[in-house]
Amino acid sequence: MDIITKKNKCLLPINSILHGDTIDLMKSLPCNSIDLIFADPPYNLQLSGKLKRPDHSMVEGVEEDWDKFLNFKDYDNFCENWLSEAKRLLKPNGAIWVIGTYHNIYRLGSIIQNLDFWILNDVIWRKSNPMPNFHGKRLTNAHETLIWASKSDNSKYIFNYEALKELNEGLQMRSDWMMPICSGKERIKNKLGKKAHPTQKPESLLHRILIGTSNKGDIILDPFFGTGTTGAVAKKLGRKFIGIEKDKKYLEIANKRIKEIIPHDDKSIEITKSKRNLPRIPFGSLIERGILNPGEDLQSFNGRYIAKIRADGTLISHDTKGSIHQVGAILEGLPSCNGWAYWHFKIDGSTAPIDVLRQKIISELSEVKNNIN
Repeated sequence: MDIITKKNKCLLPINSILHGDTIDLMKSLPCNSIDLIFADPPYNLQLSGKLKRPDHSMVEGVEEDWDKFLNFKDYDNFCENWLSEAKRLLKPNGAIWVIGTYHNIYRLGSIIQNLDFWILNDVIWRKSNPMPNFHGKRLTNAHETLIWASKSDNSKYIFNYEALKELNEGLQMRSDWMMPICSGKERIKNKLGKKAHPTQKPESLLHRILIGTSNKGDIILDPFFGTGTTGAVAKKLGRKFIGIEKDKKYLEIANKRIKEIIPHDDKSIEITKSKRNLPRIPFGSLIERGILNPGEDLQSFNGRYIAKIRADGTLISHDTKGSIHQVGAILEGLPSCNGWAYWHFKIDGSTAPIDVLRQKIISELSEVKNNIN
């Protein structure tokens, strides 16, 4: 992994950190080159003084210069500029995640819509261990908001529905995510033992985002790279990344952190794909290819029925004719039937569901597609 400066830039510096101004360096990257952007921009907290606990000890908050802007107009101009570049960089089917607090997320949302991104979801990250409101003058701020948006309203964005469902123990993934903030060993400290970065995000958050909305080999851009959480998780999950960071001390931490990451092996990063993404294989394709032949018999999974294959890909069993699904349903007296699992063919003295043959064709088509890409 290289640290790329503005003077030493290449067209698409994969798995690298670019050091310099975010907007300038985004402009140096080619159009339509990024699959997914995760952005954790400055919050513009507008802090006017030190934050103290009731015992007068200091709270480690966001006091860095990068979070200070002259006024709301100045902040809005900054956000419009980097979001405009984000739109230019995304591939036609690309998408962006932007995270913020009540200080800035509404301004970001307005700009995102004005730039004709298409908002897909807002997600509430509920912090299981939030910082308390020390003076009791407001509600404890226990969440942050993420906006997930595609480049346009007709983008065919990536959404790994089945994988997120598996992450959630077989239930649909909801838009409220309960996760802890960085603490313990995950929280990176500086030489003084203090937080290296005040807004370091947990790897669990990026893990869910990358599993759900990107694929292996995709290029992920983080224009506010900080200590490199996006790059660390991308490397683990077999994604490529480009980071942009203005602060040299954060960049050095991120570089060291990512170099120490050992990627998961290829089998481990495979995810459950949505059935909607699989190519549709009609039963007739098996007949056309000669994998099964007209006149051959299929047997129901329970051994009670035999059906004969016809040249047009339909089945006949007694007086019942129709598709593999229709015939199975009629024979069993059911409203519907998954014929791919119901009907079995003979192989090596045993039987197997005809879905085995369909999966073989799907694998062949997927391999051809990967070779083309």
